Amino acid sequence: MAKKPESDPRPDPRTRVVDALMTLAAERRWDDITLDDIAGQADLSLADLRDLFPSKGAMLGGFIRRIDRIVLEGRASDMADDPTRDRVLDLMIRRFDALLPYREALKSIHAAFAHDVLGLAALNSQALNSWRYLLASAGVETEGPLGLVKLQGAILVFARVFPVFLKDEGEGLPRTMAALDRELSRGEWVLRRAEGVDRLLSPFRGFFRAARDARLKRRDATSEENAA
Repeated sequence: MAKKPESDPRPDPRTRVVDALMTLAAERRWDDITLDDIAGQADLSLADLRDLFPSKGAMLGGFIRRIDRIVLEGRASDMADDPTRDRVLDLMIRRFDALLPYREALKSIHAAFAHDVLGLAALNSQALNSWRYLLASAGVETEGPLGLVKLQGAILVFARVFPVFLKDEGEGLPRTMAALDRELSRGEWVLRRAEGVDRLLSPFRGFFRAARDARLKRRDATSEENAA
């Protein structure tokens, strides 16, 4: 009887690549990590690595999605009636907890992207996708213009606290918690004013929509007359 092939006990290749990237980032500068290094660390050929990820940035995106999943799966089910601020605070604390095992790698990555405008823009795009789901898990609406303010506000709060987290060696991350509390208070202040502006502008939106619809109708009517 033919012997069945043994299954590979290692994680799947995409997981190995993300693990390899973060291991190498903890040991050396981000810019010194080559694709060959990552392939070797993940025990893959360069061709296989290319099939999995087009770039180091895409691999970093895979790491971000890993953290998103950890946080989303740990969603607190007993906070539905708590104030929004408490739910968002819990969300951010759980995200920092998920990042803690990778802090040495994150120090290297943070230093590399600190003055990279294009890289920061790409990370912000990743962050928008992440926080859209993360805020939804906390029951925060993110649709419409005000929703975009909430998304960027959450990203800004997290980004401002992140350097504190990287240096916080205290048990329970006390400096990180204090910074989070401070930045969330600032974010609430901005959001309250954004909500006030949104209420002021809401009547005008209806007016402009009606004017736009009337203009489109006139254009369509003119097109029909010309066609006739």
